[in-house]
Amino acid sequence: MTNRLYYTDSYRTEFSSAVSERTSDGTRVYLDETAFYPTSGGQPHDLGTLGGTRVIDVVDEGERIAHVLAAPLGDHDDMRISGRVDWVRRFDHMQQHTGQHLVSAVFEDLFGAKTVSVHFGPDYSTLDLDAESITRDQMVAAEARANELVAQARPVNVTFEDAESAIGLRKPSDRPGLLRIVSIAEVDRSACGGTHVRSTAEIGAILLRSAERVRKTSRVEFICGQRAVRRARRDFEALTQIATSLSSAIDDAASVVATQTERLKDAESARKKLEKEVAGTRARDRYEATQPNVSGVRVIVVRDAASIDELRTFAQAALSLPKAAVVGALVSPPSLFVAASEDSGLDAGKLIKEQLSAVGGRGGGSPRIAQGSLPDASAVDSALSSLLNSIG
Repeated sequence: MTNRLYYTDSYRTEFSSAVSERTSDGTRVYLDETAFYPTSGGQPHDLGTLGGTRVIDVVDEGERIAHVLAAPLGDHDDMRISGRVDWVRRFDHMQQHTGQHLVSAVFEDLFGAKTVSVHFGPDYSTLDLDAESITRDQMVAAEARANELVAQARPVNVTFEDAESAIGLRKPSDRPGLLRIVSIAEVDRSACGGTHVRSTAEIGAILLRSAERVRKTSRVEFICGQRAVRRARRDFEALTQIATSLSSAIDDAASVVATQTERLKDAESARKKLEKEVAGTRARDRYEATQPNVSGVRVIVVRDAASIDELRTFAQAALSLPKAAVVGALVSPPSLFVAASEDSGLDAGKLIKEQLSAVGGRGGGSPRIAQGSLPDASAVDSALSSLLNSIG
């Protein structure tokens, strides 16, 4: 059995222990006791060194803990070895985990939203609440209350209590025997094996960044401590760049963006209206310049379109004319396009499928408009010629 030093002292980063076992290749080591926290309860494992060799994973195997090394462990005097935990990573996890306890307690206290699951990630963490939705006002209120409790420097204590007599837990534990209880004074009591800070003040700033519906729960993204400071700095710099590009003050950037967005929407609507008008004029000119075939259909061939969207806009204007068809082709990307008015007697979808299947292309559409891709540019001319021959 491995004695878990982090249970009683999360701040301990250096220790010495006897090696109880190691695998034949020397990369998986078991110790009598360890300060290394294994991946457990959603909290990621510690990193650091054992005997100067990097620890790349720490695995909880129930009664014992496995330390996975980047290289084989060499021989050590009396098979004792010194370990050192990466303090920056450890303290970051302590801030996130204690912050999660605090945020979970606040959501339950303010809104009755209980935490059903937690995930700690390298950049941000999330907790899922048994609430159909979390509003912006609730997020703001919960964040303000959590940071108020941080500023109060509430003590965070670890005790060991019998499961049968442990009362006041935020979430009842189904584990029998001795429980490790992490308590935030007058705020929270939770059974937990993770590493935690000694005071809420050490959590640092708490940012609640987003809330989204996930199945029947609401997922809240949060970050604490130095992560929150770094994220706030990145957000500020991004906002500064946006404001600078708009020649506005940071506080005015949101309203300026909103105003410009509306102007862009109006300009886009005007552009599309003009495109349709131009397409209508071009379509009528090309229609009148095209001789009807034996079936009385005027087949307009378009090779100079810049895109399929431009072809489609042109074709939609042409289809308002009697007995009209538009056949188009693009070299980049290699594409074929067909449109046919209802009175033309042509089925655009059927025509395009026949031509594409003959050259290994893919696509389809309705009897009125259809399009598809060709294997390569060399197939464009032959496919277009074949399509025109089939129309007659």
